[in-house]
Amino acid sequence: MATAAPSSAPAQPVELDATGLVCPMPVLKANRALRALPVGGLLRVLATDPAAAKDFPAYCDQTGHVLQSSGEENGVLVFLLRPTG
Repeated sequence: MATAAPSSAPAQPVELDATGLVCPMPVLKANRALRALPVGGLLRVLATDPAAAKDFPAYCDQTGHVLQSSGEENGVLVFLLRPTG
């Protein structure tokens, strides 16, 4: 009997909706969510606070987590973060 090979598909991100929250809450909630993810997991954060555009890169620089992408979708800032061990 053959065993299934581990999937090489990228992990589906866990989504954190931080829309409507202001600094420092989006980063604090992301920090808590990242601690719960395994190394290699992905966290997709949605935020509307304009300060998040600077806060998330600075947070990743300080913590070593990886900011894989950032952008805007329909007026909402979107950040894709990968925790490091």
